[in-house]
Amino acid sequence: MPAYGVDRYISFALDSVLAQTFTSYEIIVVNDGCPRTKELERVLAPYRERVIYIKQQNQGASAARNTAIREARGRYLALLDPDDYWEPEYLSVQVGVLETQPAIDVLYPNARLIGDTFNAGKTYMDLSPSKGEVTFETLITEQCQVPIFVTARTEVVKQAGMFDESIRISQDFDLWIRIVKQGGRITYTRQVLVNRRRRPEGLSSNEVALCRDILIIFDKVARTFSLTPSESGVLKHERAKRQAMLELCQGKEAFLKGNAKTAINHLVAANAFLKSRKIALVLAGLRTAPRFLLRCHRMRERLRWMGVRDFEAPMMMMSRSG
Repeated sequence: MPAYGVDRYISFALDSVLAQTFTSYEIIVVNDGCPRTKELERVLAPYRERVIYIKQQNQGASAARNTAIREARGRYLALLDPDDYWEPEYLSVQVGVLETQPAIDVLYPNARLIGDTFNAGKTYMDLSPSKGEVTFETLITEQCQVPIFVTARTEVVKQAGMFDESIRISQDFDLWIRIVKQGGRITYTRQVLVNRRRRPEGLSSNEVALCRDILIIFDKVARTFSLTPSESGVLKHERAKRQAMLELCQGKEAFLKGNAKTAINHLVAANAFLKSRKIALVLAGLRTAPRFLLRCHRMRERLRWMGVRDFEAPMMMMSRSG
């Protein structure tokens, strides 16, 4: 577990490990320069006899996970974010599959979403479904979205080079691509074995940074691997799509800051690829009534978090109001 700013949640994660029906494991917690180290260590105090605790300067989640991987002595690595927690049978199911099916290198289950999100109660695969075999192309196109809460063969992760410490957010996506391109097999079950906490301040909530990281990974893949014509075509298309999504996210960011001109520039660039009628309507609103559009958006977001699912987009309201 990489630990940074999670003293409120990490006890749930540790209790879930200690409650496992499979009991042959070690727990490694890496304090990655946590600014609340005193609070973290106070929470960890009752667990210290069961936990390997390592402190290091802040280097990011990738470096923290790599520190733990180098320390680990087992054949398998089970990755657990410290604000998530496992069902009691997580390890017995995951290790059981890997023990009986040696061709599988990385295995991920389904998860229940919890926390500060209007999707609480849904499952990871409700929102991020996995369809078919996990391959380079299904990873790139997100037909199979491999989460962080996997169990993997330690040697396979090490042979793939572990986590890239220069990547801050999507380091797991980068690792799964490398494992698959080097001949590793990733697969999944639909059994819910993890409770996945969504937090507004989580790294993956930063959409602009997320898109930028994905673009960095795509460019790295193009430089690093020899791709088939099919793989190269898929990568090129998905990179253009992700660039458009970055423009869209930057447009939204500028819109929320009240900078209509910058928002328009980004949305025009995004829609050159996406060709979305909704974006075209938003652009029309930004050009004619940006303040009203912003008020409509904020109302929509409040209703969304209150659980009102069928509230329509602000521009649809504007088009009906004339």
